[in-house]
Amino acid sequence: MFSKERRAFSITMIAILLFSVLAGAALGTALAATINLKNMENFSEFNPALPTRILDVNGELITEFASTEKREMISLDKLPRHMVAALLTREDQVFYKHGGFTIKAIGRAVFGKLTGRSLGGGSTITQQVAGTLYLDRSDISITRKLKELWWALQLERRYSKDEILELYLNKMYFGCGTYGVNAASKFYFGHPASEITPAEACMLVIQLSNPAFYNPFEHPNRAMDRQKYVLDEMVKLGYLEKTEAEESFSNYWANFDYSRTATSVWLTREDKARWFSEYVLRELTSMMYGTMDIYSDGYTVHTTLNLRHQEAAEKVMQEYLTDANNRFKRSSSARFAEGDEYARITELLALTFNIPPLAVSAERLNVKSVSLYRNKINPVVDMLSLITGLDRLKIESNKANAKVQSVAAKTTIEGTLVAIDNDTGYITALVGGSKFDESNQLIRATQAYVQPGSTFKPLFYSAAIDSRKFTAGSQISDTPVVFYNEDNIPYTPLNFRGEWKGTVLLWEALANSMNVPSIRILDSIGFDAAIQRSAALLGIKNKAQIEKVFPRVHSLGLGVISVAPIQMAKAFATFANQGKEVTPIAIRSVEDRNGKTIIDREKDLRLEQKRSGAAIQVISPQNAFIMTDLLKNTIKQGTLGWGSGYERKFTFRDATGKRFVMPAAGKTGTTQNWADAWTVGYTPYYTTAIWFGFDSRGYSLGLDNTGATLAGPAWGDFMNSIHEGLPYRDFVKPQTGLVSATICAKSGLLPTSSCTDGTKTLYYLEGTQPHSYCEYHENVESLKRLAIDRLQTESLSVGQKPIIVDTTGLMLDPDIFTDPVPTGVHSESETETSDMQTQRDIIEEGKSELQEPAFNPLLE
Repeated sequence: MFSKERRAFSITMIAILLFSVLAGAALGTALAATINLKNMENFSEFNPALPTRILDVNGELITEFASTEKREMISLDKLPRHMVAALLTREDQVFYKHGGFTIKAIGRAVFGKLTGRSLGGGSTITQQVAGTLYLDRSDISITRKLKELWWALQLERRYSKDEILELYLNKMYFGCGTYGVNAASKFYFGHPASEITPAEACMLVIQLSNPAFYNPFEHPNRAMDRQKYVLDEMVKLGYLEKTEAEESFSNYWANFDYSRTATSVWLTREDKARWFSEYVLRELTSMMYGTMDIYSDGYTVHTTLNLRHQEAAEKVMQEYLTDANNRFKRSSSARFAEGDEYARITELLALTFNIPPLAVSAERLNVKSVSLYRNKINPVVDMLSLITGLDRLKIESNKANAKVQSVAAKTTIEGTLVAIDNDTGYITALVGGSKFDESNQLIRATQAYVQPGSTFKPLFYSAAIDSRKFTAGSQISDTPVVFYNEDNIPYTPLNFRGEWKGTVLLWEALANSMNVPSIRILDSIGFDAAIQRSAALLGIKNKAQIEKVFPRVHSLGLGVISVAPIQMAKAFATFANQGKEVTPIAIRSVEDRNGKTIIDREKDLRLEQKRSGAAIQVISPQNAFIMTDLLKNTIKQGTLGWGSGYERKFTFRDATGKRFVMPAAGKTGTTQNWADAWTVGYTPYYTTAIWFGFDSRGYSLGLDNTGATLAGPAWGDFMNSIHEGLPYRDFVKPQTGLVSATICAKSGLLPTSSCTDGTKTLYYLEGTQPHSYCEYHENVESLKRLAIDRLQTESLSVGQKPIIVDTTGLMLDPDIFTDPVPTGVHSESETETSDMQTQRDIIEEGKSELQEPAFNPLLE
């Protein structure tokens, strides 16, 4: 018996000892955690997740990146009394009375869990803060609740009630990607929490328990009921007067936007350059992947954007996209009306001759009905689904919305603009499309690979100049011709509108975007030279990619390749930058939250350019200057004349009020079937590329939406805006290797006194300038004199008076002459000989060749 008692005593002592060890360990751990709390969680040193700030080139804030954790700190004393009252009413009415927890709340929560009833949560505000800071609140377990209770006690011991409340209001999640009451207020209501109304405060606090369930944009009726309940409770507790609560509630819903969707804060954040910000985000993600958290580490990103340029870009693109789509819709409506006429005729024929397949009117009626529902009725249905809370109706509405977006991709004209600084490569403005939203995030300036059309021509014209086979004054035939590709397949190019100009000079062919002369140039210099130069200017260096991008066919000369607008801007900026490569750049540097530079992208780029040595010179300065001089003609008297106002949009005044014209050069382009409209142009300061077209191929912009009539004017307006206030600056002319020559505008040779078509001053690579004098007009004069002689010897008589022809070939009244009438004249009744008719044809032909064609802004 004694041994049994002794054994029991030993077991008891061992148990006590073991319990003491475990208890000591637990106490030690708790004390250590408490020390950590003291050391790490001093509220005055609270270091929350901070957004990354994006600044423009002048240091002005563009936007902030916070993604799912958009947080803005605000102190408790800046919040209205009813904001705090709403929170206490909803979450913890005895917050200022308990020590971190309440037995009543815990018991209520346990009973609700056991009975399966929703009786409210058991956590106080302090416990919620503790769980958010130190634990995983998605862990639903007794262990987690015990740990939460422990941390709540430590918070109550360490901080005052107001400090805990302030921490809660700045830390908790309020739905739609917002953290903290200030960020939430700006997202839901459009103003800071310091201006919040009682009804708005109640709307925020009901988001705390289930933001998806009580989202006012998705479930307005549900949110309204819960909001009204909290307002009534605030009245009962004495926080509000009944009239004040009712007035605030009525005002809130009277001004509520039922058409707004529950988009995350990422898409509704304040952003002065949304397309550019998205581009920067993607660049940052690539540079910082796996090492840094863009959304919470509080970086400062210095970019190249000029917000003044961006504002001008967005204004211009919005205006011209609206106009282009309106014109397209009008032309589409006209075509649809013509279809209705056709449908009525076929319906009549179908009934008369009993041919049912001809009856298409029913099908067209169905098409029109579906279009009417999607565009007119469905938006109303969508709004009704939100107001009534009918989820089934909302699902059907969403299906129709998706179909509308699919159709819009094929029938909505999109556009993009990118502007870069010629000296630095800074991207100063970027518009990626019509409107940045959930369904439209394709940055077309960098991601859309489309055919450049005639804007591609200057790239291989540059190679032609360096080949020395061609100069700016070379004669080229603009007449029908058949080319044979390397596989011996024939190719017959046509000019825009099927017009032909006969023999033209190279500068004129480029300025007026003539297709046949351009392909003659390509055929003469060969595919290798043309492709090598074009790839270098576009920055395509990989051999496999070059073979993929550039087909070895003659239609290459009309731009049948796929490039991004930013590549075209890069190529033209090289012309402006004296032939040196221009690398577009958006991010200059990145600093951490302490101001330390951790990424210096611009410095790295400049070092890389320096190491490249002579390779940075893509083309010679002389070639670049000649190409610029050629492309100036496009603005002065070519296809870009209309868009630039024939230099009017580049006319400014300096500081003294003196008027000057900023030099500019560029090229328009319109692809086959009028599918794409382009303009790429530059000044000594900036290069801008603009594109309009459809995201889904196959549709035509129409004859009135071309590079010259749509993209050109948009380019001119934007360039006019960003150059306002800049001093005059000219393109740099190389001191050696260039020769200027004044030539006959018709023959391209040195002019003589007989040249009646005017002259043109052009630039040449030294040694390629003309040395021969024009003989064209001498030959024409000889033909004229020959014809006149024949006419005088075989002329008809007019009332027995001879026909006298002057040096221009015009008949004159013989009465004004005193010389005897020449012998051998014929009577008026005699038939004109075929020789005489031939000579007259020669004269008329000479006259027509001398006439300059009037500029047609539609000519591409």
